[in-house]
Amino acid sequence: MDAQSVKNTDTAENKGYDAGKKVSGIKRHIAVDTQGLPHALHITTANVTDRDGAVSMIEKSKTDLSETKKALVDGGYSGEKFATKINELIGATVEVVKRNELHKFVVLPKRWVVERSFAWLEKCRRLWKNCERKINTSLQMVVMAFLGLLLKIF
Repeated sequence: MDAQSVKNTDTAENKGYDAGKKVSGIKRHIAVDTQGLPHALHITTANVTDRDGAVSMIEKSKTDLSETKKALVDGGYSGEKFATKINELIGATVEVVKRNELHKFVVLPKRWVVERSFAWLEKCRRLWKNCERKINTSLQMVVMAFLGLLLKIF
């Protein structure tokens, strides 16, 4: 599970400011399996925290995530309240993967899978920035990008 902040163009109706990344726009929340294929997608304004966006994503996709046993997340999702909420919603345990060594590049175990999924989205030029007026349209563009990816694989 992870989130990505994306800049908006001037045509977007809903905007938020992610102070951590210094981005004014939207945030894409995504839950993927171990192969990087999406099982839940959610788009919010950028001012929504990663934890709050993940909880609302899981609430909307409970049936798709009902078989999930463990959720691998980064340090932005740490906290007992978040882990308890995820356990209540889908019965999964939360494992926070943190960096041990700062200022060194280290591949974190299994965290690269969700980052690769975001990289797949970046292949679609239209998704580099949020050009859509409505948040739901942005969500549908992400869905179409993943569908295009799946059609190329099979």
